[in-house]
Amino acid sequence: MAKGLQDVIANESSICFIDGAKGILSYRGIDIHELAQKSNFEEITFLLWNAALPTTAELKDFSHQLAAARQIPDDVIEFLRSVPKTAAPMEVLRTAVSLLSIYDPDEKSVFHTANVRKSFRLTAQIAMIVAMFDRIRKGKELILPDTSLSHAANFLWMLNGEKPSETATKALDVALILHADHELNASTFAARVIAATLSDMHSAITGAIGALKGPLHGGANEAVMHLLYDIDKAGEDPVEHVKHMLENKEKISGFGHRVYTTEDPRATHLRRMSEDLGKDANPKWYEMSRKIELFVKEEKKLNANVDFYSASTYTTLGIDIDLFTPIFAVSRIAGWCAHVIEQHDDNRLIRPRADYTGPAYPAPYVEIKSRQSQAKEWPPKPSA
Repeated sequence: MAKGLQDVIANESSICFIDGAKGILSYRGIDIHELAQKSNFEEITFLLWNAALPTTAELKDFSHQLAAARQIPDDVIEFLRSVPKTAAPMEVLRTAVSLLSIYDPDEKSVFHTANVRKSFRLTAQIAMIVAMFDRIRKGKELILPDTSLSHAANFLWMLNGEKPSETATKALDVALILHADHELNASTFAARVIAATLSDMHSAITGAIGALKGPLHGGANEAVMHLLYDIDKAGEDPVEHVKHMLENKEKISGFGHRVYTTEDPRATHLRRMSEDLGKDANPKWYEMSRKIELFVKEEKKLNANVDFYSASTYTTLGIDIDLFTPIFAVSRIAGWCAHVIEQHDDNRLIRPRADYTGPAYPAPYVEIKSRQSQAKEWPPKPSA
């Protein structure tokens, strides 16, 4: 038995290929390095959904459809206004996506064409929800979407209220490309399990967001940035701080990966993005990150993963820490939708078995008058 299903083949998919030993990540067979250098988020989203790169005309039409889908029902906007301003953005996003299903005309259909239409809406809407809630909680006016802008540029426009620079747009666009899919990660697998019951796409995506919310999946870059902030606030040397953490057996977030035994290929590009953004703004976060990365690699033989440099990249873009994981969803929705479409197109209920480790069968039924409590404490005390 493989704990956590490590290295277990659970499904067939033509969407994403990973070779962890060689540091290879590809979408539909195309290397992530080539996509990060030459492509954009709209193009790779087309690729993930259609299994081929678009022609010039197809890309233009696809981008137009995605921009045209930037509409949020008034009731969902009212929901965003009604929740406590202190609510965690991931919790708000999870609930808002579930609410969106009520207003989607294709909500009940699992047919291919309906799923593609829902994919356009969800990909556009998730980005808008993240930007809108951030402005609402800060008491700022909502910014209307600009259909002339790319997906990455429009998100930054709606978030910050000013047109982003080419460097900022490119940095976010590359980050969205790098996070768009990653085979059967926890959130994608959750989405496919839900979709396999023939539940609707919104349910599958809501479940995926719930999985992504967990700190072992989507929250590692938040922990990285908190570490950098702590070091900066204390005025400490980054290497000495991390050395002290290792001596105390503390985990350094952003290093190592369940799949990759060499460098995470996504980290290669985010390292460059962090450095380039730092040159235009504040190089401090990149420089601190680089010192920590070199030390941990030499000391523990661990490579930086996608989360490590996404932290300094997003911070340099002026994005709050608690938006890091929601922005992960802004990107990964492209892959989630691709997997739900693929699952529904050739569906079989996903129903694995468990390796039973309980009492041997048949265990006796003990009459209640003869039972002794097995609980360490009853009733249990409320958690702190």
